[in-house]
Amino acid sequence: MTQPSHDAPASNDPEDLRAQVEHSREELGQTVAALAAKADVKARAQEKATAVKEQVDAKTGEIREGATRTVRKVRDRLPEPVRGKASRAGQAARGKRGALLVAGTGLVGVVWLACRRRRG
Repeated sequence: MTQPSHDAPASNDPEDLRAQVEHSREELGQTVAALAAKADVKARAQEKATAVKEQVDAKTGEIREGATRTVRKVRDRLPEPVRGKASRAGQAARGKRGALLVAGTGLVGVVWLACRRRRG
């Protein structure tokens, strides 16, 4: 069904007018529904966030696999005495992770204060 042009004379028949109005209402309803879907910012943002999360997860997996391969290559090339010492140092560091975090944070604070004093 085509819409009559604005230049064409309008029908004076009440049934034709009702049909035209009903057709216009249907078209308007479809247009409003399409605009509402485009304007649903929350749903579109959710879709985008999901897509970005999937990309980040995939990239994280790739990086983790690459790091694991590199660590294995380096470990395989180390002499046995060095490998044993590195293993013990890693275990000790894991046990002192909290202390290292506090010390690292303190060091960052000291460096920040030193830089701030130089500027001002």
